[in-house]
Amino acid sequence: MSPVFPMLTVLSMFYYMCLRRRARTATRGEMNSRRAIESNTRALPINVEIVQYAKEVLDFSSHYGSENSMSYTMWNLAGIPNVYPSSGDFTQTAVFRTYGTWWDRCPSARLPFKRTPSTFCSQDYVELAFEEPVYPTAVHILETYHPGAVVRILACSANPYSQNPPAEVRWEILWSDAPTKVNGLQARQFTPCIKQINFPTNLIRLEVNSSLLDYYTELDAVVLHGVKERPVLSLKTSMIDMNDIDEDEDEEKFGCGMDTLNKQFSIVALREWPTNGYFDKLPYELIQLILSHLTVPDLCRLAQTCKLLYQHCCDPLQYIHLSLQPYWARINDTSLEYLQSRCTLIQWLNLSWTGNRGAISVSGFSRFLKVCGSELVRLELSCGHFLNETCLEVITEMCPNLQELNLSSCDKIPPQAFNHIAKVGSLKRLILYRTKVEQTALLSILNFCSELQHLSLGSCVMIEDYDLIASMMGAKCKKLRSLDLWRCKNITESGIAELASGCQLLEELDLGWCPTLQSSTGCFTNLARKLPNLQKLFLTANRSVCDTDIEELAANCTHLRQLDILGTRMVSPASLRKLLESCKDLSLLDVSFCSQIDNRVVLELNANFPNVFIKKSFTQ
Repeated sequence: MSPVFPMLTVLSMFYYMCLRRRARTATRGEMNSRRAIESNTRALPINVEIVQYAKEVLDFSSHYGSENSMSYTMWNLAGIPNVYPSSGDFTQTAVFRTYGTWWDRCPSARLPFKRTPSTFCSQDYVELAFEEPVYPTAVHILETYHPGAVVRILACSANPYSQNPPAEVRWEILWSDAPTKVNGLQARQFTPCIKQINFPTNLIRLEVNSSLLDYYTELDAVVLHGVKERPVLSLKTSMIDMNDIDEDEDEEKFGCGMDTLNKQFSIVALREWPTNGYFDKLPYELIQLILSHLTVPDLCRLAQTCKLLYQHCCDPLQYIHLSLQPYWARINDTSLEYLQSRCTLIQWLNLSWTGNRGAISVSGFSRFLKVCGSELVRLELSCGHFLNETCLEVITEMCPNLQELNLSSCDKIPPQAFNHIAKVGSLKRLILYRTKVEQTALLSILNFCSELQHLSLGSCVMIEDYDLIASMMGAKCKKLRSLDLWRCKNITESGIAELASGCQLLEELDLGWCPTLQSSTGCFTNLARKLPNLQKLFLTANRSVCDTDIEELAANCTHLRQLDILGTRMVSPASLRKLLESCKDLSLLDVSFCSQIDNRVVLELNANFPNVFIKKSFTQ
């Protein structure tokens, strides 16, 4: 064959790609590529731009503040700016719960799921509703402290104020990028170049990753610019950039990946080739190992190539660990139905952020667990607002081997539903952060789940007597290694004494913003003497922490790695030097707003102990 024919074939394919690109552009009336929008199109000014601040905060994954306050909460993102253009640490801003990598370097850290796409790095989110649905032309995010955490901005087709919910809820990515560390702490207006979409929206979602930041990022307000009528684009189609095609294909990969689950997992009529080439010579196990590096959408695509790879891609051994969180916007009942036959051996399942706004029903979730729950060891359901009492009952009945359950920010689950968790006696990790668990249910859980090693009760505001809870932990949970009591309002020295006496294996304890604890009662010195294995201790915003407490920690807790004493007025530089000299593994020391520790002292300590990150926050 003449060598010209392969060249013609390549040219034909390129011409087809260009025509396909133009056809999609003509159909949608827009270019998806940022470069295409900036270089090859011109928006015609057909209506006036509307500028609006967020009217309401609808949902979020975490926040630093209390459920009964406005300080440092996500609710501060509603309305006009409170702080901007000022910079610094202000209580009137929205702050997420974590920052940096410290939470991944403590005893309670969870192992990551494999196969997480490199394009998905979101750790937290907040959803904002605006008054008027518009076609977005710009989104301004006012960052007042440690900017750079926002990694994705999305728009939703559903109108949260409409009386008639849409048949289909669509989410489109307006902008995404990797997390960044911005030089300098000055406030800024972050205005990324966003993609145009083909539906009006008044529901915007921000996703953040704070892993590169030295401290908590603080957001003040979000401004949505848009027009009521869809912009008309004047296209210059004389030039098509190959990079436009590549970027569009990447977007299709994200956007249609889970649609592939719904439509193409069910394909059975695959062409059977007479030979599979070198794949016929490879052991089955080796092919499985190779495919284990693919993401779930890539497995879906590969399954369409031939019967051999279809068999490999649908092998339940490929789904021992499965995280669907990166595809939260596309997961629904149909997705779970098609995955059932492939997940019969699943042990780790991550459905965090999925199923909201009716995407997953109680019946769909229940059907999936009845088929796939018998081997489950770890179940992540953070921010699963479809969960109700029936779901928890199904979990406890269908998952007899469950050891880890994450219900963080599942604030729609009714209080009485948590009683069912007590049936899972094998639990080793339970995360109930920002849930409505009540005292009676929690006492039952602690009584029957004596294998617990990690327990999070942060911001659980419906518990009336934390001393009673601590006493039950000390009596029943002897294996406890980490305990989060962030913002528990009523624990006293009595509960701390019971806890320290009974749970002497504790390596991590968060007592941040617990106002009823007073150093004068000896509660902190008691902790230091009874818990020599402590690696992380947060006493955030406890004004009474004093030199005696720090010196007891230095003498007894030499394995300490993270200490937060933000806000104390009673700790001197001398006691901190003793601590740093004694605790050789210490890597984080937060002395923000400690009145005796000024910037000069911090500089001196940093010079003498360079391996310790010493944080001193400020307000301008």
